[in-house]
Amino acid sequence: MTTVDYDTLIPNNVDLAGDRRLRRALESWHPRFIEWWKDLGPVAFQEDDVYLRTAISVEQDGWANFDYVKMPDYRWGIFLANQVPGRTIGFGDRRGDPVWQEVPGEHRSDLRRLIVVQGDTEPASVEQQRHLCLTAPSLYDLRNLFQVNVEEARHLWAMVYLLHRYFGREGREEADELLLRNSGDPDKPRILGAFNEPTPDWLSLFFFTYFTDRDGKYQLASLKESAFDPLSRTCSFMLKEEAHHMFVGATGVGRVVQRTVELMKAHDTEDVAPHGGVNVDTLQRYLNFHYSVSLDLFGAETSTNAANYFAAGLKGRFAEDQREDDHQLKGDVRAVPALDEATGTITSRDVASLSALNETMREDYTADCRKGVERWNRALVDVGLALTLPHPAFHRGVGAFRDQPVTPDGRLVTRAEHEQGQREAWLPTEADKAHVHALMQAVDEPGRMASWVAPPATGVHSKPLDFEYVRR
Repeated sequence: MTTVDYDTLIPNNVDLAGDRRLRRALESWHPRFIEWWKDLGPVAFQEDDVYLRTAISVEQDGWANFDYVKMPDYRWGIFLANQVPGRTIGFGDRRGDPVWQEVPGEHRSDLRRLIVVQGDTEPASVEQQRHLCLTAPSLYDLRNLFQVNVEEARHLWAMVYLLHRYFGREGREEADELLLRNSGDPDKPRILGAFNEPTPDWLSLFFFTYFTDRDGKYQLASLKESAFDPLSRTCSFMLKEEAHHMFVGATGVGRVVQRTVELMKAHDTEDVAPHGGVNVDTLQRYLNFHYSVSLDLFGAETSTNAANYFAAGLKGRFAEDQREDDHQLKGDVRAVPALDEATGTITSRDVASLSALNETMREDYTADCRKGVERWNRALVDVGLALTLPHPAFHRGVGAFRDQPVTPDGRLVTRAEHEQGQREAWLPTEADKAHVHALMQAVDEPGRMASWVAPPATGVHSKPLDFEYVRR
């Protein structure tokens, strides 16, 4: 087997070249990864030069190097944020103890599961988005898609490193499985439901990267608190790159909203579909779908697993060190939403705060999501319209509201009313999908934009908008 030169091919700060056992494991895994990338990564442009950001170190001048590269030649690195001397566990029963540099035997299974679930989401999104390169609304957007794709694949490398380095044979088997499950595969689907949903168009991509990648931010931030220091440091560095993915979504939806407003004013109508735009009610239905599906990623309102992970120091809360409590939550109580089937109303019930950690994170996430919606609505003020987040009980597949007939404004209705509303008013209709699909025409001239999206405010890395971000 050919030896991989990790100093050039895989930039890292974990001494891959000096760890013989790890090197052998990754020399076996690497060809399978490349095969997966070519089979299930972007369906085109694999041999074209793309202006991409590549991390070559964790330092300020090293984590964001820009240059042209062919995607199969991208240097998927493995980086852990710099170690914090004297770091201690910040929450749970062992708060104040030194963090772990190796996996404690009693937490081996749980830590492996957390890493596998996180790792499974990374290649899944690449698979979901693989056909979008054929219909990019501009070269700027095409380049941003590829940046997201290669960084999701780099995040896969980050999780695979942890599995190979710290979990022995079981870890190697799990790493192999990460390449064998595929998004939407009926026999071997991805672990989490949202990552088996199709991403058939760029409007879906923008909402996905805003809502679903934002869930990724919260999951990574909670794992960054982990007492297992290599996992914490890995997730800390991943968060730097995750910010760009959410940027693609936030600005993407914002640009669609801006273009819709421009068309509404130019043609004095709310129906901009005949003029090559996306109506606000269509945007609302796409928002309803992607937000509600992303809420499910946080799990049920109460969870014994989440409580156990917190108590053990495996997974904390978002911004754990900024919370004004004892970081142990013993005896604390909080309210979680609930369905009162006797009265047919949505109410709440008090539970132990430890068991409600999923709901706490979901509420933090919702508050974060609302900020973006408020920014989009600033553009819609002039036309008297607004987008809103649906009620958290709407269109849920997990928890207390699973499959319950709740409307976007939080009313419990009959099954018949609910099914009709889902088809016609609340989720993307077949007519919506057909119209959006018709708009998906590739624009490959530098500086030009598709009719349904406004130009971005600035280019990538201070480049002009008419820069050749992808060399055909």
